[in-house]
Amino acid sequence: MKIITSIFLLITTSCFSQELTLSQANHLATLPIKCLQQEYPNKLSQLLIDSTEIQSPKVLHPAFYGCFDWHSSVHGHWSLIFLLNKFPNLENKEKIIKKLQINLSKENIQTEINYLNKTHEKSFERTYGWNWLLKLQLELETSNESFAKELAQNLKPLSNLIIERYIEFLPKLLYPIRVGTHSNTAFGLTMAWDYAVYSKDENFQNSIKSNAKRLFNSDKNCPMSWEPSGTDFLSPCLEEMAIMERILPKNEFLKWVKDFAPQLFLKNFNWEVAKVSDRTDGHLVHLDGLNFSRAWNFYHLVNQYPNAFSHLKKVADYHFQFSLPSVVDGNYEGEHWLASFALRTFEEKSKIK
Repeated sequence: MKIITSIFLLITTSCFSQELTLSQANHLATLPIKCLQQEYPNKLSQLLIDSTEIQSPKVLHPAFYGCFDWHSSVHGHWSLIFLLNKFPNLENKEKIIKKLQINLSKENIQTEINYLNKTHEKSFERTYGWNWLLKLQLELETSNESFAKELAQNLKPLSNLIIERYIEFLPKLLYPIRVGTHSNTAFGLTMAWDYAVYSKDENFQNSIKSNAKRLFNSDKNCPMSWEPSGTDFLSPCLEEMAIMERILPKNEFLKWVKDFAPQLFLKNFNWEVAKVSDRTDGHLVHLDGLNFSRAWNFYHLVNQYPNAFSHLKKVADYHFQFSLPSVVDGNYEGEHWLASFALRTFEEKSKIK
């Protein structure tokens, strides 16, 4: 495995100024392929009402039982659809499609819906898993592949349920959750917003916009020096910027961000990467994810506001390059999800003109 990691390091560093290459894509695809239908180890986020609910992960979640937990499975599916959309000649293409068709069957999605419709599971995967599910829905709907169109139709009823849950829940959230992990409110809205815009769902857009403004519009001087916390994989400051950038007009956003994070406008701005002391620790390895999520948010700002933020590209590159080799280090604690974060970063990096 050290040899594989060394080879991958050479690939990533030598091609780093370029977009995602087929060679890199083939490497990154091996991770979700490996875990998509791997049932154990597994971390269920389940509330048990009685003993009849004690069942195997595959029975409970036949679509999203692999890759350790439900949300990691969801973004593992997104990773493969993303790679197939970008690289039609991806290695093991037919094998990947077959796995996707098995997991995302109409029957399996209905079982997932039945699970979420349990009265005591209304908050299941709120809102991290919800956000990634709509990212998967968007990737399927924008694909030109015939198999993806069918899977998009299969998944749509679950996505519709998630949208209903968002609209019901957001007004009840009186205070935002500002942690750097799954329950971060701002992150839970970003990819949901992207899908709401794509699908022209004005009701969903209005719900996200009005509630995000209510929660974040008056924020100032985000304490970036406090980041990271010990097991962050999201930046609370950058994720808040990410949703506000999406919902506010450009001039209004620039005014808001000057109050919220004025240091980002400094041409010499720098941010030390997060370092992982033990990549066999499933929580500590989160910090590699933080480097990726910081990078994709910086790339997004550079793309949307090159005049104001072009200097942040080198900061993004530094974070991205630092953690990219560790994606294939052989430790399942990171491998079951980090490829998705790396690909999400490649996605934003590729949009820079």
